[in-house]
Parts: sequence; C-alpha cells; structure tokens
Amino acid sequence: MGCPTADAEITARVFMAAELRGLSSHGMIRIKDYYQLWKAGRINIKPNIRIVHESPSTAVVDGDGAIGMIAATRSMQIAIRKAEKAGTGWVSTRGSNHFGIAGYYAMMALEHNMIGITMTNANPLVAPTFSISRLLGTNPVAVAVPTKKQPPFIADFSTTPIARGKLAVAEKKGEKTLPGYVQDKNGRTSIDPAILKQGGSMLTLGGDYEHGSHKGYCMSAIVDIFSAVLSGANFGPFVPPSVAYLPVLDNKVGEGTGHFFGAMRIDAWQKADTFKTKMDEWISTFRNAKSAPGMPDVMIPGDPESAKEKQNGSRGIQVIPAVLSDLKDIAGELNIEFEIKQ
Repeated sequence: MGCPTADAEITARVFMAAELRGLSSHGMIRIKDYYQLWKAGRINIKPNIRIVHESPSTAVVDGDGAIGMIAATRSMQIAIRKAEKAGTGWVSTRGSNHFGIAGYYAMMALEHNMIGITMTNANPLVAPTFSISRLLGTNPVAVAVPTKKQPPFIADFSTTPIARGKLAVAEKKGEKTLPGYVQDKNGRTSIDPAILKQGGSMLTLGGDYEHGSHKGYCMSAIVDIFSAVLSGANFGPFVPPSVAYLPVLDNKVGEGTGHFFGAMRIDAWQKADTFKTKMDEWISTFRNAKSAPGMPDVMIPGDPESAKEKQNGSRGIQVIPAVLSDLKDIAGELNIEFEIKQ
C-alpha cells in the first residue's frame, strides 16, 4: 500500500502476534478491511503523528489518520517514556484507526518493569442495555503485569461477549453464533453472525439485563470516555467504522478513532523484584484453586493465549480458506506474487 518499511513491519508484527496468540479475529482477516479503507482514502499511510497537548506524565497524541498499529505503538512508547521519568505515563490518542489486539501494546510495558494498560473505542455496532441503537464499540481493555518466574498476567478482553472479528470468522466458516451475542434490528435474539449487515447490533457483556449487561455497558462507556472524550476523538456512534461496508457519518464530534494507554513503573510503589515475586505467589494461589467437578484447571488471564502461542509457533499458523482467498485477491490487485505454505 506504500507504507514506510518500518510502519509495514510494525503492522505485520501486530497481525502476527494476534495469529500466534490464537486471536485470528484480529489477525490476517483484517487485512482486507485495512486495504479497502485505504482504497477509500480513509487511511493515511504517511502520517504526521505528534503530541498536541502534554504534562510531565500525560499526553494527547494525534495519529493523523494512521493505521492504528502505528499510532498505538508510538503512543505506548510515549507513555513508557513518561513513566520512566514521572513514575506513570498516560496517553489518550485521537485521529487513529483500528489497531489490532489491545494486549500487544499493554505487553510493551513488561520489558520495562512496568504494568501496561490499553483501551480503545471501536465500530459503533453495540447497543446499550435496553436499546436497539448502535452507539458503542466492542471497546476492549488490556492489562499486562510483569512477574518473576511465572508467565506474565495478561488480561485482554472486549466489553462484549464476543469480538466483531469472531463474528466475521464464524460467518466465513458458515457457522452460527450463540444466543446472547447479537440481536436483530428489532431487538430480537439472533444467532446469525452476519446480522450486523442487516441492521442488527451486538450486545454488551452479560447479554441481557438479568445477566448484567448494564455492567458491560458501564465498562464500554468508560473505555469510550477515556479513549475519545479525553483525547478529542470521535466517541460512541460517531466513531468511523473500520469496515468498508459501513457508511461514514457526515457529522463528527472529533478526529478518527480513539485509544488510551497507561504505563506504571512498579518501583514507583515498591521494589520491582519484590512485586514480581508477590505476583508469582498470586498466580500460584489462583492456579491451585480447586476446580468444580468436571471442569478444567483454573487458568490465569493470558494462559490460553500463551498456550496457543507455543503451539502455533511450532506448527505454523492455520488460516481459513476464505481469508486465504481474500489475500490472494488483494495480492492480485496489487500485482504481488502470493504463495503460502499449507
């Protein structure tokens, strides 16, 4: 598409991190989306990413329409640099786009003996509790905490029961989704993963009020405010969609998609080695929790992704045929030789 080599490599690295960690909903399936957005003139491949407001521990970053991975990587680097000086660093980013898996940026803090935090708002495809209006995104939250001997604690989750990308994967596989994930345009429960294209909406975490969807709504709202209202990005229904089949609203309340990043230096609270030893103890305590009859061992956030990363790192990444077909089509349009090992 014409990105600088360094930016193309960053984007590819985040895509591959998603695939390796078993989060294919945010991996190569998204390449078609990015390509179509670029063709529509909605992605700037040579952005001027810059700080537009800052204090010793905070900054607002303007992504200038960049691919989300580029704006997000630069923003998290700024948060880490500020934390190195001030103890904590906080960055809210505007003018960006879809950035892949949130956990990637939170994990950037680990090698600096810091806790990393990432949030982002997203396509307005999610209805608040009791509503059929699409006002929010899947709005994920990720937190990465360093440890000493145990694998790091990495929580990376959306504020909806399922990510939009997983609906796209189910659609490409010809599968149905579970009740409580989506509803049709009239608010009736649906199991059709393509229902969003028919005016339907996703539900917040909990699925319905009786199962706590109002709490998922609260979490999603917090992410939207921290990512967009704080930075000057578009919030709620004004977030520009990261898929070409959804129209862009003529009116807007800010610039692009918004993200939020935090880096917290552990030794701003206590010695890093002491904390990491305690984190090992915390993890061991929860790993030793007694499982319910017939249930698997208790896991720590990040365990499933870590296991997938080891498995996929040794056997290779399995890409579904429909995604391979998309990649071949794009390569053909760009006159790129395309070959993949099966």
